[in-house]
Amino acid sequence: MNQNPKDWKTYDEFAYGIDTNRLPATEALTDTSHKIAFDDGRTLELAFAKGEVKWSDGKDSGNDLSEVIEVAPKTYFVEIIFAGRPKEAETLILNTETRRVLSIYSVVRELKDSVGEPQVAQIFRPGVIEGGAASGPVPHESRDLIGLRAHFTYSPNHVYEHTYLSSQRYAWQCLVGVQRGHGDVDLTTTYKFDDNLYIFTFREFKIAVASTFFYNFNDMRSTGKFLGITGNGRIQNSAAGAFIRKASMTYYLPGQEPV
Repeated sequence: MNQNPKDWKTYDEFAYGIDTNRLPATEALTDTSHKIAFDDGRTLELAFAKGEVKWSDGKDSGNDLSEVIEVAPKTYFVEIIFAGRPKEAETLILNTETRRVLSIYSVVRELKDSVGEPQVAQIFRPGVIEGGAASGPVPHESRDLIGLRAHFTYSPNHVYEHTYLSSQRYAWQCLVGVQRGHGDVDLTTTYKFDDNLYIFTFREFKIAVASTFFYNFNDMRSTGKFLGITGNGRIQNSAAGAFIRKASMTYYLPGQEPV
């Protein structure tokens, strides 16, 4: 039974145009190859061409569409769209100078496998680009956003307010757009990539969608994607991007901090 409120919008209904303020793609990684070693033992090899990437992941390999965006100096948001695995998508944040990497692997699960949880799950893997010494901070889970309230303008018709409640949850509401007046509290995971650079992810309960965003608080830009199920049951991987405006910050007394 559908427990969503009346007039609740489907993924495809709110996602149209949400990439209006997204940063443009770059060809900076075209004709380059990288071997990534992850902390959990996984090894991923990537060879970039224009608009696509040839990849090798253990016994699996393929050639798929990819998008590369430079979201900070020498730092790239790489989205791989697997033709043979439409229910899965991988987002890589990689810095070719520090050699630090974070993989966010999103998976649309069967409904029966996600009872009581968001249907789209995410797996996080820090790693390094092989071939030299890594520098800078290791990507790690962060509490830095807790207490922040910020506004995200994805387009003239998409303005959302985020309030970061804890290390596990955030609240959102739509200020401008087809979801105006709608809001919810969803599960989140936040990683710090470097100073003022964060990866923020969330997994929604009411509809089958999960998101991965790179926040650059130096430039006040957000770059990301949604993976989920549309109103007619299709799997859709949608690009998104926004201008960020910090609205306020809540500070907690010692011993009263959120989880």
